Amino acid sequence: MDSRVSRVSRVSRTSRIRTKLAKAPYQAQRSHSMGAERHLFRLGPRVGPARVDAFEHERHIALPVAYREFLVELGGSGAGPFYGLLPLEDCRLFTMDRQPSDGSPRGFHHVDHPDALRGDRFLHIVEMGCTDLCLIGVTGPLTGRVVTGNADGFWHPNVSSAQDFLSWYERWLDHMRDGKDNPALGLTSPPTVASASWGPRATAPRAR
Repeated sequence: MDSRVSRVSRVSRTSRIRTKLAKAPYQAQRSHSMGAERHLFRLGPRVGPARVDAFEHERHIALPVAYREFLVELGGSGAGPFYGLLPLEDCRLFTMDRQPSDGSPRGFHHVDHPDALRGDRFLHIVEMGCTDLCLIGVTGPLTGRVVTGNADGFWHPNVSSAQDFLSWYERWLDHMRDGKDNPALGLTSPPTVASASWGPRATAPRAR
């Protein structure tokens, strides 16, 4: 019974997310979402379950349930925080570096790098630009949680308070709709953007 209730809950969330995403470009007072000019709030094709299974088998991991649900039910790339969701084939596994003795920020290394630790694994799922990373935990206590950080340790990693990927993605849509500032999601409120030196907020594309 519990598993059926959980499944119904996820389906209702994906339906809600689909509706909110469709409305996002046309919300007059929405926040500016960094990188939206690249994905234009459009998702790429959905990922078939067999393809997800193959990805998991090749990397010896299991994708978090909510993230897998998004890929299969909604889309496998495109619209998302920052520059958008990476196609599954471009998602790479990382481990977090050991905490430096001086308390400076921890970085990340690709699992095949000779300096990578044999620790919990994180999958790079969103393009942030430069050496910044947006990942999702796939092993260990942070499994299913979204983590942002910098590969070179330029700033401290941040674990989102959202309990899973669907909650994190919907938070992006809700905060954007409400015109909020949220740097952790790449959002800048309309008043802030209007007064910024780099120009006015990008306008939403017209419906065709």
